[in-house]
Amino acid sequence: MKIFETTLFWITIAPSYYGLMYSLSFLVSYLILRKKNFIKEKELETLFLYLFLWVIIGWRLGYVIFYNLPYYTQHLVEIFAFWKWWMSFHWWTIWVIIATLIFSKNHKLIFSKIIDEIIVVIPICLGLWRIGNYINKELLGSEYYWLLCVKLSTKCYFPTPLLEMFFEWVILYFILQYLSTKVRNYWNLSWAFLLFYWLFRFFIEFLRMPDVQIWYIFGLITMWQMLCIPMMIIWIYFWLFYKKYPINNK
Repeated sequence: MKIFETTLFWITIAPSYYGLMYSLSFLVSYLILRKKNFIKEKELETLFLYLFLWVIIGWRLGYVIFYNLPYYTQHLVEIFAFWKWWMSFHWWTIWVIIATLIFSKNHKLIFSKIIDEIIVVIPICLGLWRIGNYINKELLGSEYYWLLCVKLSTKCYFPTPLLEMFFEWVILYFILQYLSTKVRNYWNLSWAFLLFYWLFRFFIEFLRMPDVQIWYIFGLITMWQMLCIPMMIIWIYFWLFYKKYPINNK
């Protein structure tokens, strides 16, 4: 949904609410991480440049490949329409890791410490994105007639993005804050984030209407849930072999 639309010198300017939330998430994350002062400010600026470039590209390609490949093979130019904000969180996760790995290697910093600092602020980003989803009337649940319902045409739908915002932002943020201050020697925050986000989103996904171009896989789960299965397998492996591959965060 557009915030406003205007034409200036034959150029149409039409910022969206989701674009606004995405920009705010980067700005808020940067300000919080700068205040924590875990790396030099110039290094932090470089890190965010890495994240912005790699994540935007990877996030978009994930959606193109997993969610609507037949359409984009027929409309190749549409792949580069980043302003439409259809993207894939799973590929976002992968490219955050890749971008942080490259940054850590180039600046001779410890990857686990950098990624843990980033992970703590991600719930804030998720919450802002869900607000954008709610305003845009997308990722909604089934028909619903009660408080905060989203009206489309003549029907009202369950506000799934707000439920996701509560768990992915509020609950997950406090979980990570607790782990970062109380039991950090026993929990690597990146893996804690992977576990709890997977659990929250996987079960909330049952309330959401599936993507119309895919619908349900095996008549039961959405594509998002399907892609979550490898995430959980990775987490189980980490949990079973954690003592064999310890990560020192001191």
